[in-house]
Amino acid sequence: MSSTTSGPPSRTSEPTEPGHPRNAGFRRGIRLTLAATLAATLVAVGTGCGVTRGDDSADLDMWIPNSPGGGYDQTGRAAVGVLDRDDITGGDIQVTNILGAGGSVAMSRLMGEAGNERLMMTLGLGVVGSTYSFGVDARPHDATPLAQLIEEQEGVLVPADSPFRTIDDLVAAWQKDPGSVVVGGGSSPGGPDHLFPMQLAKAVSIDPKDVRFVSYDGGGPLTSALLGHKIQVGFSGLAEFEGQIAAGELRVLAVSGEERLTEEVLADVPTLTESGIDLVFTNWRGVVAPPGISEERRDELIAYLTRMHDSPEWEQALADNGWTDAFVTGDDFEQFLREQDERVSTTLKELNLL
Repeated sequence: MSSTTSGPPSRTSEPTEPGHPRNAGFRRGIRLTLAATLAATLVAVGTGCGVTRGDDSADLDMWIPNSPGGGYDQTGRAAVGVLDRDDITGGDIQVTNILGAGGSVAMSRLMGEAGNERLMMTLGLGVVGSTYSFGVDARPHDATPLAQLIEEQEGVLVPADSPFRTIDDLVAAWQKDPGSVVVGGGSSPGGPDHLFPMQLAKAVSIDPKDVRFVSYDGGGPLTSALLGHKIQVGFSGLAEFEGQIAAGELRVLAVSGEERLTEEVLADVPTLTESGIDLVFTNWRGVVAPPGISEERRDELIAYLTRMHDSPEWEQALADNGWTDAFVTGDDFEQFLREQDERVSTTLKELNLL
């Protein structure tokens, strides 16, 4: 397995005051941002990511729509690791990180690879959201859906010296003055780290429009923001933060699933429902191929992923990362993607972001 990274530096947005007249400018600005990001990315990697292969080659590319170490990266590399170790595809797999615009740069490029039968890409709820936030017309279900792989809980993170010792402390301060609490997530508006705090706010009787949310491009920038006290609370999947949690630099106030996580450093963290908050929230990740590939090739790629899923190595990867098995393939995965598209667009409309 080889690996490359492409794309411009990650960028973050600044906190927006509640009631700020941002909607028209927001939509116009993100389209300009995406156009510039796409141009920079295509200049940087237009000839570098693809690999010229003969028709009989079994080699593949796996694109990752965010930075190394992020959730998509962890999932994609775990999958490629099993595919490689068990020689499931019969060829080499090159992993390429394509950064920019919450995954919508990678999504746009994937749609431009119509008919490419030697390419797959990881994606999840964050990419669904980014296609709306950054004005991309294509949706993940417009690609070739292959398989949903996992579900993952989210966590509520604070720096070790935060005055919020429990989720109740956070909720009390948030309810008293929503504008006094700046929260952030490692995905663009419409992604899981944005949807989660908005739904949590609604569950505790805070108007989501009053939430001060800052978007970061992945777990690395979000960690820096938390440790640098640029924000007070972070919302994200927790696999990326276990090192900082174990080191005592970050604390987790609550997790969003139906049950507690089993990892040693997280076993004592309560769920939201245990804390009296009526909310269960999960993120997911899966794999798609470009549009326009043959049905025969789609079925072959699904068969590769099915063999991977059924292996002891993948079962171990699920356990190691605290992921929940959620394997769904083909047409059923396409229907799931359409439902997730509706989930995102409905929330963004409620927030006047569409």
